[in-house]
Amino acid sequence: MPDTRARPLAESEKMTINLGVVDLGQIDLLVQEGFYSNRSDFIRTAIRNQLTVHAEVLRQTVARRTLVLGLQDYTREDLETVRAAGKRLRIQALGLVRIAADVSPELARDTIESIVVLGVLQASAEVKAALAHRIQ
Repeated sequence: MPDTRARPLAESEKMTINLGVVDLGQIDLLVQEGFYSNRSDFIRTAIRNQLTVHAEVLRQTVARRTLVLGLQDYTREDLETVRAAGKRLRIQALGLVRIAADVSPELARDTIESIVVLGVLQASAEVKAALAHRIQ
């Protein structure tokens, strides 16, 4: 069976945001004054602060929705074990789900009933295409 223990994420994702020129200027001023090392540092800090403000709501929602928090890795061997047991997975995660590169689209279709990922799903393009109607 897959290792679903929560682990710290070693990877990050790039995202793009649009800011007004005044907000951007204020951020640049704080960087110039030495409060932050760069714009990204400011934005990461602001996001972490908001996540801290909403930590209890997040905790309750993760528990209610039975989401696995952190990293979930699915190897070919994991999914072959699931198939041999005649079972199907309902993957629900907040963080990162990785399906190994050697997992075939057929094996994924046979073993994964549904996927809900709040974060990032890493899988081959073929596996993503095979599971497209099961990814929420």
